[in-house]
Amino acid sequence: MLNRIALILLIIGGINWGSVGIFQFDLVAWIGGGQSGILSRVIYTLVGLCAIWCISLLITEPSERDRPVKVMSH
Repeated sequence: MLNRIALILLIIGGINWGSVGIFQFDLVAWIGGGQSGILSRVIYTLVGLCAIWCISLLITEPSERDRPVKVMSH
């Protein structure tokens, strides 16, 4: 569950960066009252922490429960 939350926040962060790059519009800053607004800083910090968390997804092996189940047919 934590992995999914981290990935969702990273997607939101990626969309925001794409918006900054293409349209020069920072959606998080707009919603959060500017880049230095407390809400914006919280969102930026959460996205950054999620990025650090997701580094672990690259370097660890998936657990058995994360692997697809093979169904044998006769």
